[in-house]
Amino acid sequence: MVSSADDDGTSSDSDSYVGDVLELVAAIPAGMVLTYGDVAREIGRGGPRQVGQVMSRWGASVPWWRVLRADGRPALGHESRALAHYAKEDTPLRPDGERVDLRKARWDLA
Repeated sequence: MVSSADDDGTSSDSDSYVGDVLELVAAIPAGMVLTYGDVAREIGRGGPRQVGQVMSRWGASVPWWRVLRADGRPALGHESRALAHYAKEDTPLRPDGERVDLRKARWDLA
């Protein structure tokens, strides 16, 4: 797919994708999570890596800790901050205390 550039040189398709990712992440309720792949599937574009790119560049304005890797771990380098958020939000964790229990905490988008 070829994306068109706006007058200011930005890609409107790219801006739309970023906005869609951030809007969905902002809507995840406290104590619930989605994986990067869940976000991509729900938006219907991109994949987990593209969602990760959006989150790494623009995710500070949304509850970034609610988007996880497929194994239930938070973003690399942000584990301790994410775990503090999980404790405040009563997000269910696996017995190891380092991963979110996706069976219990995954947000049902249906």
